[in-house]
Amino acid sequence: MDNSRMNKQQVYDLFIKFLHRREEYENEKNAFFLEKLRLEIPNVTALNLTEVHVIACIGEHEPINLTSIAERMEISKGNVSKICSKLTNNGWIRKSQLSDNKKEVYFRLTASGKKLFVFHEEQHGHIQEKFIRLLDRYDEAEVEFMKKFLSDAIDYLGDLS
Repeated sequence: MDNSRMNKQQVYDLFIKFLHRREEYENEKNAFFLEKLRLEIPNVTALNLTEVHVIACIGEHEPINLTSIAERMEISKGNVSKICSKLTNNGWIRKSQLSDNKKEVYFRLTASGKKLFVFHEEQHGHIQEKFIRLLDRYDEAEVEFMKKFLSDAIDYLGDLS
């Protein structure tokens, strides 16, 4: 095997290892986040991370309708509809209508939803800062390469489905 092919194979192997490590990290982070959330906010019903991220999306853009949530999160409107029904029933969000448009339903956070949103934003801020510190190890050209590679990798993974 020539050196170029061997290097590409090693990149592939590292990429697969990264995906596995990312999955482990996400599982651990999600469990930690949800446990910490349950300690911070009493009576938290069982929420998964997608539901928490829908709450975050609503908190960032309220009032926001179902279509806009689906587009921003890149998930189906049907899935968003199911999640919003659950979140409404459990008191995290509420439906509203704008005074000039009685047809369209918009979502807003309840007091509990706002508390969860703030908690989520704080946690994301910590994770983001830690990642940016990791990127501080690299020069601008390396960061530009990473952006291109990750964008291409996202497209590649999207093409697999």
